[in-house]
Amino acid sequence: MKKMDYQNVKGTQDYLPDAEVVRRDIRRTLEDVFIQYGCKPLETPILNYTELLASKYGGGAEILEEMYSLTDRGERDLALRYDLTIPFAKVIAMNPSIRMPFKRYEIGKVFRDGPIKKGRFREFTQCDVDIVGVESQIAEAELMMMAIDAFKKLNLKVTIQYNNRKLLTGMLEFFGVERSLMNRTVLILDKLEKAGLNAVLAELADVGISGFTIKLIQDFLSNEHNRSFDYFETYSEKNEQVKEGLAEWKELSSYLDYLGISKQCAFNPFLARGLEIYTGTIYEIFLEDQSIKSSIGSGGRYDNAIGGLLGTNESFSTAGISFGLDVIYTAISSSVKNDARREPFADYFVIPLGTFKESLLAASDLRNKGFKVEVEMSNKKLGKLLDKANRENIPTVIIIGEEEVRNNQYKVKDMATGKETVEYFEY
Repeated sequence: MKKMDYQNVKGTQDYLPDAEVVRRDIRRTLEDVFIQYGCKPLETPILNYTELLASKYGGGAEILEEMYSLTDRGERDLALRYDLTIPFAKVIAMNPSIRMPFKRYEIGKVFRDGPIKKGRFREFTQCDVDIVGVESQIAEAELMMMAIDAFKKLNLKVTIQYNNRKLLTGMLEFFGVERSLMNRTVLILDKLEKAGLNAVLAELADVGISGFTIKLIQDFLSNEHNRSFDYFETYSEKNEQVKEGLAEWKELSSYLDYLGISKQCAFNPFLARGLEIYTGTIYEIFLEDQSIKSSIGSGGRYDNAIGGLLGTNESFSTAGISFGLDVIYTAISSSVKNDARREPFADYFVIPLGTFKESLLAASDLRNKGFKVEVEMSNKKLGKLLDKANRENIPTVIIIGEEEVRNNQYKVKDMATGKETVEYFEY
């Protein structure tokens, strides 16, 4: 019989206990912050109808190319969720009795058949917060403040880049970009930092943007004042989108200044967030030390998704933010020294010397008192088991032999000092 070549599906990975402990600490830290900000928990299905995820109010053409599709026994078209946003929008659309404003958080697996790189996989965990029912930029301000608080607790220094899609698309509209080419143009501009100015201008020409419009875009991209309110004031008098976007940017900026976090939040007029879903403020979170180049969190306002799923033109003011658990884990694990002493999995390690029943009872008593306890279940020699306790950083070992059972006692060994004491126990 041929031996199977065991390996993980490309873009997925196992997390052994040492790694999973760190991941769960990250998850708990984020969840604690979400709860601290008044967010309510929510869980949505991984499996969805393709029609829902492929909606024009979803991630757009680029994400649909990465969507995992399948059919069930009834030959229904299904797909694995590629994010937590559209499933959340579906929940609001299906439950009109939910009181607004509504703040929710969800932590769960999502799937994308996309490129693999450091911190990016095809099966990964997103940690999302969304606020629905708030028109003001106070929603974005709170989400950005929450992100800064969360990463501070994770001991990661970050900066948040932000922009406004109305501001960006309004400028492009004024420069003469046709509506049919708007999303493509936005996607191209989103590559500016990675690809450089010349590559972006060349790609704009390739998709059919006129030379005159490209020249105006080039001037916009190169102007040294394009991060100031004054630069956009003139355009706001000539384009309604720019006017609305500028007003929202000013409002958000006033919040960031007042909260004292504006130094960590940088306005970037070319940040595009390629997803078509976004309608207003957008943001991406980056590590300050650039040890990972891609963003480790992102989000924005998407006011049309819920009404779109309902089949109406109704606008539901919605803003969200998403943190990538896997990329955060990559950042934290690469910054921690390999020789760092990790937290033990157990407070006590109970070693039976032919006394399995009594040892289980002793462990049960300790667990009832709130301790984490591991009971050794093999017949390995005592020396090897003490070595195991040292390796796993377990502070206290309890040894229960037949003589101890007869005397209604057990030995307690402090692994840091090597000191042994005898204590009495009721079995």
